[in-house]
Amino acid sequence: MNRLIKIKESEGYQDLLKKDNNLLDYLALGKIHLKSERTYTGKTDDYEVVLVIMSGTVSVLCEKNSWKGLGKRKNVFDGKATAVYIPCQSEYKVIADSVAEIAVCKAKAEEKHEPFVVTPDKVTVNHRGEKTWKREVHDIIAEDHNGDAQRIIVGETYNLPGSWSSYPPHKHDRANLPEEAKLEEIYHYQIEPTKGFGIQILYTQNNSIKEAHIVEHGDSFVIDRGYHPVGGLGGYKIYYLWFLGGETGRTLKPYNDPTHQWLI
Repeated sequence: MNRLIKIKESEGYQDLLKKDNNLLDYLALGKIHLKSERTYTGKTDDYEVVLVIMSGTVSVLCEKNSWKGLGKRKNVFDGKATAVYIPCQSEYKVIADSVAEIAVCKAKAEEKHEPFVVTPDKVTVNHRGEKTWKREVHDIIAEDHNGDAQRIIVGETYNLPGSWSSYPPHKHDRANLPEEAKLEEIYHYQIEPTKGFGIQILYTQNNSIKEAHIVEHGDSFVIDRGYHPVGGLGGYKIYYLWFLGGETGRTLKPYNDPTHQWLI
């Protein structure tokens, strides 16, 4: 299976990465596109789900909960996210108050937690790196939500034009705590302006994988193993939604490539 996923976007819900793919055991990704006043009803089944509102304003209903007027940004570059956590074995409804685009991040789960909303003021902003690898990382549902979710960890990264992120390169494909956690990951990209593109690199220490992919607006990428830095063209901002889940719970402990450790 190709790790780079290219999908032509359509109205309603669509799978970007289905649960029956042969690279991941825990994660799947979907997307909802709704016109104003349209609705979508979904079931989480054996996944815990995080709805990340990428653009537009929506109302969300889940079990006995109802949240109205969620999300204010015009696109992902227009401020911090609003997100909704939906537990496994639940039904939910999304009602579009305007044209809306929503990422549906899924991680397998057996524990049923309470649904909750993360508003922009609850998103933690981290400024990481320096020089040409300076970027802004937004933690949406990270380790501060231990106890609220079983496996899923969610955030967003913003690359400055011409800059790198997930750099110096790191990986998380080995269960060896406290040095490294074993977690699968999915990236979903947006570019500003949309005609630009970025470079997704994936490699392993023994060179069994040594790949470079051109990633465009709306693409997604599977990270089942290996180091995975992201670079951008001059003049174009790169955003990617990222989420993780795996056998080591919600401990986020990446392992940096020793060759480039001197950059930290």
